[in-house]
Amino acid sequence: MATKAPTPDKPRLLLLDGHSLAYRAFFALPVENFSTSDGQPTNAVYGFTSMLINVMRDEQPTHVAVAFDRSEPTFRHQAYDEYKAGRAKTPDEFRSQVSLIHEVLDALRIPRMSVPGFEADDIIATLSVQATAAGMQTLIVTGDRDAFQLVDENVTILYPIRGVSELARMDPAAVEAKYGVPPQRYRELAALVGESSDNLPGVPGVGPKTAAKWLTQYGGLDELVARVDEIKGKAGENLRAHLAGVLRNQQINKLDCDVALELAPPQLTMGQWDRDEIHTLFDSLQFRVLRERLYASISAAEPEAEEGFEVALEALEPGALGAWLEANATAADRIGVAVTGTWGRGTGEITGLALASKKGPAVSLDPAELIADDERALAGWLADPARPKALHDAKGPMLALAARGLTVDGITSDTALAAYLALPGQRSFDLADLALRYLHRELRNEGEESGQLTLDGSGEEEAAQDLAVRARAVAELADVLDTELDERGATRLLHEVELPLVRVLAGMERAGIAVDADHLAGLSATLGAQVKDVEQAAHAAVGHEFNLGSPKQVQQVLFDELGLPKTKRTKTGYTTDSEALTNLLAKDGHPVLEHILRWREVAKLKSIVDSLIPMADDAGRIHTTFNQMIAATGRLSSTDPNLQNIPIRTAEGRQIREAFVVGDGFAALLTADYSQIELRIMAHLSGDEALLEAFGSGADFHTITASRVFGLPPEQIDSELRARIKAMNYGLAYGLSEYGLSQQLRISPSEARGLMEEYFQQFGGVRDYLGEVVAKARQDGYTETILGRRRYLPDLNSDNRQRREMAERMALNAPIQGSAADIVKVAGLNVDRALREHALTSRMLLQVHDELVFEVAEGEQETLEKLVREQMAGAYDLRAPLEVSMGTGRTWQDAAH
Repeated sequence: MATKAPTPDKPRLLLLDGHSLAYRAFFALPVENFSTSDGQPTNAVYGFTSMLINVMRDEQPTHVAVAFDRSEPTFRHQAYDEYKAGRAKTPDEFRSQVSLIHEVLDALRIPRMSVPGFEADDIIATLSVQATAAGMQTLIVTGDRDAFQLVDENVTILYPIRGVSELARMDPAAVEAKYGVPPQRYRELAALVGESSDNLPGVPGVGPKTAAKWLTQYGGLDELVARVDEIKGKAGENLRAHLAGVLRNQQINKLDCDVALELAPPQLTMGQWDRDEIHTLFDSLQFRVLRERLYASISAAEPEAEEGFEVALEALEPGALGAWLEANATAADRIGVAVTGTWGRGTGEITGLALASKKGPAVSLDPAELIADDERALAGWLADPARPKALHDAKGPMLALAARGLTVDGITSDTALAAYLALPGQRSFDLADLALRYLHRELRNEGEESGQLTLDGSGEEEAAQDLAVRARAVAELADVLDTELDERGATRLLHEVELPLVRVLAGMERAGIAVDADHLAGLSATLGAQVKDVEQAAHAAVGHEFNLGSPKQVQQVLFDELGLPKTKRTKTGYTTDSEALTNLLAKDGHPVLEHILRWREVAKLKSIVDSLIPMADDAGRIHTTFNQMIAATGRLSSTDPNLQNIPIRTAEGRQIREAFVVGDGFAALLTADYSQIELRIMAHLSGDEALLEAFGSGADFHTITASRVFGLPPEQIDSELRARIKAMNYGLAYGLSEYGLSQQLRISPSEARGLMEEYFQQFGGVRDYLGEVVAKARQDGYTETILGRRRYLPDLNSDNRQRREMAERMALNAPIQGSAADIVKVAGLNVDRALREHALTSRMLLQVHDELVFEVAEGEQETLEKLVREQMAGAYDLRAPLEVSMGTGRTWQDAAH
């Protein structure tokens, strides 16, 4: 980054060349490392925004604008047909990001300018001349060297020398030191040397040093041209031969300083941007770190953090906790609870606990120092459902408290879950970030300055104070989020589904599921041998060894050595992802492609097995962690280990499921899942009578729908026709496009379009529903599930085609996928309640996608099966009624159905 300039004594105008800087950012940051969860590339907008924040912070401009090129030809194209000819096609991944950069600038209230027939350089040149006349300093950030001709005592260039993260400050002395001529001669030097990026050839054999020597010796290009016959040798011959091109270059390189603009420099003040608008935009772009840097560097319309929290931390004598709770933690006062410690894999340990209401005193407790009376008082209060409590991301603390023998009831708010329901597209629900966002406060205590606290500076007291601040923040945040959820129609969803589910998930995590360590070890050895065999087969197919796990070496083998057809080009070469290699295998059939794909499949399975082996605890059970706040659709995720990642469509994947077994003291595992739940929801929401009739027929759903689409009797529907309609059925539920369907079925887009048209001729209600759901979401700004879970989709009205189409697919997908997630959660809650009401020993262990897994106690199988079927089938009344499939066995795989 350029060295920070001294504070200006007159107004400072910052001008940025939008396309130049965005393009540099695009190639500086790998596109594969920067994209949103829904696939929108963001490397250019991230790099540009990062650079913008840094420059604004370091240079402190009083005025700012960003100039952009336009797609129309300019006066330079009219003067020279070959101007910029031969440039590589702009990557699609870049093109979709330009409008995102526009959105960032608009949200920051930074003026952006473009003029038909002119380049960004001309706009910048015009503004810099006008700024000088208005008594302003000008800083220009651009990667186009043509701007060097503008440099003078009032105009400085910040030129990127490494991506967009490091800028060189080019004042008159710096330009002359680098090029050997003053800035006013730079255009003449460029005319002699040429500019390959603009397709302006220079004089052959003449570089910057020779050009600078000539211009210095003759006093400029005009005198050099007048005395061109005096130049000796081959260089002189080349100059005379290419003199017309030099003069053309000089004319084309000249920046127009008189472009008609709507705004003059004094009008280019940066407007006061709105914090909430930036939050919404940066949420969609998933720019959490950049948002924090932005707030730390540039002020918004309102200060992000107005203040901290004033918390009076009350010191309690041993045995006094019960009295404090009676006085401050009554049924009328919701208490914020903050916990420190460690948790995961079904257990945890607490190291600190703080309690605070919104206004009263707070206490911070060290669990190691609690006497028996205080422990009993705390246990009674925590377990009392009549004493309202708020926690942040409560499941982890609940696990840690449970490990100490403490249960928690009466939770009326989990501020992380509440924020997730309010902002389901956000990637993080950190308490500090939410306090800034909703309370405009930082997690710091103002009490020390106000004299409310006297600390001796010890780390223990500071930690106690910090924990009390967190408890107060949770208490205040809970109220704000209650209002937010009420406005968004999500209060019932929080209190009837998500909050009760926290306790159920914590129970499943504590229970875990038993594994057969010997089976895993044997499977690891078997898969390891397969990996080596496939690797050797791949080496034999090409005649030498290479690293199948190295994309670079795979590229070299496939495209350089074997000369196979090129796949999609990326920054690092040609893609070798599985989809590309599968398509290549279908086209070319070279055996090494099959070996590489098989090697990846087996190597992935082995890595899954090897990751499971050390995760079993002393009792031989694995405890996954469920997360309610990852998927915007409401689906649960599973981590450490990810049990949703175990494939079931291959024999090897099913062998991994055989490692999960019934535990000691139980008779069997039972699995129960919904049959075609997404399709039943689609039939319910669309009300399509033909689709509902297909479900009511009792026959195979995909065969019946294929029979209608193709006009054939069911017995004539073969496996290929059934597969096509199955892909269509599920594809529509997942928002699949014509192109996506063509890729999945390996047919042309036109065939896919025809198949969809045939489908909609039979199931017109589905077509109408899909059109209506997008139109309504575009009008409302969100979609809704059958339980009222909203997904906000501001990109439905975006000018960016790629983002708009992604949002449309989400609008198609979210109501169906989200409704399925809601129903499975309700089913889990209903089953858990029924298990307790019937006092069964059997227990629920896992929820994986639409499947629930149970450990069956001896003698309870018949009762459990009846209970589970009733509760799951009755989770929601659909017009295409829910059906439940069940199975039992010693292993998870044996219990498949």
